[in-house]
Amino acid sequence: MSERLNTAPTRSALLNLRRQVSFLQQGHDLLERKRELLTRLVHERLAQYRRLRGEVRSVLTEAYRWVAINQLRMTHQSLKQAALGLEPGLEVRVLPRSSIGVEYPSVQANTLPLKPVGLMWTDPSFDETRRQMARASVLLAKLGEAETALWRLLTEQRKTQKRVNALKYNVIPKHQRTVEYIRSVLEEEERNTLFQIKLLEARRQAAE
Repeated sequence: MSERLNTAPTRSALLNLRRQVSFLQQGHDLLERKRELLTRLVHERLAQYRRLRGEVRSVLTEAYRWVAINQLRMTHQSLKQAALGLEPGLEVRVLPRSSIGVEYPSVQANTLPLKPVGLMWTDPSFDETRRQMARASVLLAKLGEAETALWRLLTEQRKTQKRVNALKYNVIPKHQRTVEYIRSVLEEEERNTLFQIKLLEARRQAAE
């Protein structure tokens, strides 16, 4: 990999490269701030995800306990008949959301009042099972949002980190080395020019 850019050592090139270095440093600073914000959001989402995962595990355990009770108290055929025509016990809305340019779905889930079912072939545990499963579904929806947001933020944070490293360790140093090279070449040419001028002046004075 070349240590500097392949650019002719001219004054115009030097001015252009200095402007580019300034622009690249500003871009690096902006990306660094974005990386810091993304890192903070990742930590916040990770804490939320872990908390929701613990809640979901607890709620699902209780919900499946009621499923088991309900299966013991009602026959399989009775459960199938009771479930026919049941209205949804959950309302879900998925909306787009964005944080620092990272888009992810925002899930809004709410339980709905349970609609009564016929008394025949049913047991009170059936309603409690429906209630517990609806509650678990709300938490699962929130967990899905948290997990999706976490992975998308983490992916963007890693991309931003790579861009920051590329600017810091490759692009900006290469431009700076090129600036120093061109500046040294121009200074050497200027010294040579001054030497030639002094030499010609000395010869002219000697000739007089």
